[in-house]
Amino acid sequence: MFVHLHVHSSLSPNWGIHSPETLCAHAVQLGYRSIALTDRNGLYAVPRFLSAARDAGIIPIIGTEAVTAQNRAVLLARDEEGYANISRLLSDLHCRKGFDLIRALTEYRRGMVVLSDDAKLLAALKRDSEEALFVELSPGHALHRSLALSRDLKIPPVATSRALLLDGGALTPTLSRGEREGRLSRGERGCTHDFHLHRVLRAIHLNTKLSRLQAEETAKDSDILHPPARMAEFFPHCPEALDNTLRVAELCRHDWDFSSTIFPAFRGLGNDTAFEELQRRSRQGAIWRYGGIDETVEARLGKELSIIRDKGFSHYFLVVEEISKQSQRTCGRGSAAASLVAYCLGITHVDPIKHNLFFERFLNEGRTDPPDIDMDFPWDERDAILDFAFARYGAKRAAMVSNHVGFKGRSALREVAKVYGLPDFEIKEMTDRISGFWHADQTVAAVAGHPLFQGERLSPDWLEIMATAKRLNGQLRHLSLHCGGLVIVPDEIRKYVPVELSRKGLPLIQWEKDQTEDAGLVKIDILGNRSLAVIRDAMAAVKEQGGPEIDYASWQPLEDERTCSLLRRGLTIGCFYLESPSVRLLLRKIWSHTAPPETFQLDIFEVLVQASSIIRPAANSFIQEYLARLQGKTWAHLHPLLESVLDETLGIAIYQEQITQIAMELAGFSASEGDQLRKVITKKHREKRLADFRTKFFCGGADKGVAEPVLQAIWEQILSFAGYSFCKPHSASYALLSAKAAFMKANHPAQFMAAVISNQGGYYSAFAYISEGRRLGLAILPPDINESDYRYIGIGKGLRVGLMQIDGLTRDGADRLLKERRERGNFSSFQDFLRRVNAPRSDAERLVKAGCFDSLEGIERRPTLLWEVLHFQQQSTGLLFEQKTELPHPPAYDAKMVLRQEVESLGFLVSRHPLTLYKAEWQRHRPIKGSELIRHSGKWVTMVGWWITTKTVEDKHGRAMEFISFEDVTAIFDATFFPDVYARFCRKLSQRRPYLLKGVVEEEFGVATLRVKWVGFLDS
Repeated sequence: MFVHLHVHSSLSPNWGIHSPETLCAHAVQLGYRSIALTDRNGLYAVPRFLSAARDAGIIPIIGTEAVTAQNRAVLLARDEEGYANISRLLSDLHCRKGFDLIRALTEYRRGMVVLSDDAKLLAALKRDSEEALFVELSPGHALHRSLALSRDLKIPPVATSRALLLDGGALTPTLSRGEREGRLSRGERGCTHDFHLHRVLRAIHLNTKLSRLQAEETAKDSDILHPPARMAEFFPHCPEALDNTLRVAELCRHDWDFSSTIFPAFRGLGNDTAFEELQRRSRQGAIWRYGGIDETVEARLGKELSIIRDKGFSHYFLVVEEISKQSQRTCGRGSAAASLVAYCLGITHVDPIKHNLFFERFLNEGRTDPPDIDMDFPWDERDAILDFAFARYGAKRAAMVSNHVGFKGRSALREVAKVYGLPDFEIKEMTDRISGFWHADQTVAAVAGHPLFQGERLSPDWLEIMATAKRLNGQLRHLSLHCGGLVIVPDEIRKYVPVELSRKGLPLIQWEKDQTEDAGLVKIDILGNRSLAVIRDAMAAVKEQGGPEIDYASWQPLEDERTCSLLRRGLTIGCFYLESPSVRLLLRKIWSHTAPPETFQLDIFEVLVQASSIIRPAANSFIQEYLARLQGKTWAHLHPLLESVLDETLGIAIYQEQITQIAMELAGFSASEGDQLRKVITKKHREKRLADFRTKFFCGGADKGVAEPVLQAIWEQILSFAGYSFCKPHSASYALLSAKAAFMKANHPAQFMAAVISNQGGYYSAFAYISEGRRLGLAILPPDINESDYRYIGIGKGLRVGLMQIDGLTRDGADRLLKERRERGNFSSFQDFLRRVNAPRSDAERLVKAGCFDSLEGIERRPTLLWEVLHFQQQSTGLLFEQKTELPHPPAYDAKMVLRQEVESLGFLVSRHPLTLYKAEWQRHRPIKGSELIRHSGKWVTMVGWWITTKTVEDKHGRAMEFISFEDVTAIFDATFFPDVYARFCRKLSQRRPYLLKGVVEEEFGVATLRVKWVGFLDS
């Protein structure tokens, strides 16, 4: 018999092809009882591999192939010490300059088995010890030379196949053109065998074309997970090498268990002392939050603290509290917002008792994996928070969680096309075209049949590229920083998982968030949130301008009627979490003119939480039913057992934790089992476990007397949570944050919109936010050399464009002129600016074209000012033959040129809405106003609009359609392009053109949208 000791998965960066799950399943099919995973220079897949091996019923061996420019070796873990030493060695390999593998193995070799065909390395290691040292013999890799090396050094041989392939095929050009096209359009693997895909990966990594790829830069086409009989055929002359694989496998540990939780340690406290400190702080916090501790608070605190103590989470809470105190404005979110302890510590800000938040979603007695606490900080403070954490706990104990960056969508298509040698312009044209709809689950035929390719026949090259790109799904390219995950351990992080360095120099573990959790490492999510920065900056501006100061922690924004009115009208552009078109539309429908009076008496906070949670990919039919029930439709629970779970959400499952609660009430699940069901529903690779849970759910429901049709209807609701969905504590935290943003928008619109645009990164463009400012009655003021700051400024009823908006203006140049203005006062003229600032010519010209000197010099002098820049530069360079020449007096720019400069400088028109340039054209068509859309319900209308944002989706038949938000000079309106219309006009849709739209006004729950039937343009 034989054991594969050198195997690469798709998480072997830029090398492996198949997932750990596929490899384990295939090994079992071939009759193997054990398999090693040895990804290159990492343990990137260890928790996932252990899970896959357990599911497949195969014994896992943990290892790596360590490769440097000089040496290589396969390292297998014999025990925990060996695993820790492999992890330390790999950390040094990635983080230590001048890393030497031989020297590192001399230091870290204890607990390892070493296999190599590197003569220098083997000789050096043999001098220290021959124990657990083998010469690696692999077919296709100078096997006879390695065998001779084994005999010369008297080191036993061991057979491997360096497996990464499951088949050995390469490109198969023997098919006819028609057969090839047919196979490719169906997504078949005729040209995407494993070795070909490996070569594509290597070419992408090496930034070369397939035709230039050298043999030594890839694996061999014999590096296959061969069956035992085939491996025996390779070694008739050395059966010892096969037998030694069993010997090595027996040396290695088999019963790996990563299930125990590894907690951070708070200031060296013991567990009992840490719990006592947490209990003291929690009770103090309860008095701060509630003014006292009543029976309800006492009972909830006691329950939570008991579970926290039993689970050993006291240190974790204290560490998180310490980090959260480093900023005045935070937003603790996720399931942790259901914790009263977190609320009393000030980590979260939503009252879990008042809002009936389910603590068991965060932590329950049966939960074995560690939950995490998500904390948002203002995005520009996050780096300082991380600096504090690393300064407090040190890089030895702390590291960031990684993202596994692979191939997705059009980036995969682009990379494959590049290595095939296609020209850049052709690649860009194709990737731009597919950007809105390409996803990994689509067949090549579905892409080729998309309306954007109507009337075209994709070439065999593109069909082949698409088929190859489709298979690039899950292969690891490199690591990047996770958006917030921080892991802190009590001793040494590198003994648990290898660490690399991010581009910012932060230590980065080799596991992404799911594997981190599976391995028992407790992570703290420290995330940057732009809305917190928006609220902070708007509050600071209001205070600076003499307005009221608001206490962030005790702020109750929904006690303000202006705020509630704004939310009910869906005027939430700029209000994080509530500003997408789908949420705005839903809010308008909830409180439309057709809503009964009772709807306006509902707890607005609870409705905001529900509305922001129910929008998810598979829930459209439930949204319609939810709205109908809100507006008075008679309804009843599917079963009386659901009343306690679904009463608050009108009998419809909206929150993730309701999956758990339904399973507990309806099918007799424990809290832990219900939580496991919730996890399986919301994660990938779920099919087998989901089938098991379905059986348990239906059996448990039947035992409680629930009819099968009722169980099926409830199960359909549960399945709608696949993909992304939210728990109530998370949505409640963000709804509160959004309500605070809405308060600032309703009461301080200028300061708020200035902060929204200045912090960038919102759902919409700066142009869309400026248009919203106009609709709020704000005057949009151009950039000005004496009035503008770098960021946007909101004062009174004015919104001043910041210097940040000027395209190409250097930050250094902007800072220099602002510093000069602060220290020595305003500029009196353009010449005064040139003398005082000494700005580069390019910066000065950009400021002129953006209109920054119009208030000082007049718009008509712009051409002259550009000449003055040139003249001043000549004078200041001290030319050898100085000659005073009279400056020319060019004519003023016409209006068209001024507008062109505005667009070139700022990226869009600020002085007026772009549709006003086409007023004469639109008046001929007599369009209706966007603000009056509801008055034309059911009618055929003509409208004009400017593109704001879009979302392309598929209907239930898989046909493409699109939702686009447009605006005219009066309002934003939403338009739907159903599949037939989308197919006709999708190639015309463009972001920066004035639209002429014809269609039918449809009304639903008192809100009007346009069902587009025809598209034209005012500038055609």
